[in-house]
Amino acid sequence: MTQEVGPLARELSLPYYEEALPAHDVFHANRVYDLSARLANECAETVDRDLLSAAAWLHDIGRPLERTGEIENHGEWAAVEADDLLGAEGVEADRIDAIKHCIRTHSIRSSSPEPETLEAKLLFDADKSEAAGARGIVRLACLVGERPGRTGERYAAIDDASALGADTSDVPDITLLREWAKERLDRLYTPPGRRLGESRWGFMEGFFARFDSEIGIEGER
Repeated sequence: MTQEVGPLARELSLPYYEEALPAHDVFHANRVYDLSARLANECAETVDRDLLSAAAWLHDIGRPLERTGEIENHGEWAAVEADDLLGAEGVEADRIDAIKHCIRTHSIRSSSPEPETLEAKLLFDADKSEAAGARGIVRLACLVGERPGRTGERYAAIDDASALGADTSDVPDITLLREWAKERLDRLYTPPGRRLGESRWGFMEGFFARFDSEIGIEGER
């Protein structure tokens, strides 16, 4: 009988998330796991759910090291680490290779290869959908907060920097939430992923409209 690799990957991944910041912590991994299972349920094609589960738990185990500058590419590092971890547990080489492909292709960065398998596409869509909707707004706000503010300042601006005549390239602000979410949702691969993305983007449009209107209210405290 083939070993169930999803529960094993979850157990192996947990120590790696102990030093993670909120945007890429174990709760994010769990939400990606849940979302990938939801998208798999809506697929007309057969999905290897166990393999997808393993990739969801392991996809961001390198994020804490990337954040501190110890590694450059968390996806590539995580794939190599997953190879070692799963190989030591006797997981079949072909399943490890499939999981590594999912991990290597989950990122939106230009250097990442394109996902070729259905499982890799579902992981990508689940991970990118985490940047949209109500939860996505909170998560992206955490990402903005992780970035430095103006030169010499510690924090980013929770506002629209252009309203103050500031150089937006130097002041990460609320406008990044729109850009980051839309960039990710425009890249979704699967029909269930795109349906989820459209629903979550609709909510975000309403949020941003309200946010903009509140910026314009004079005298509110």
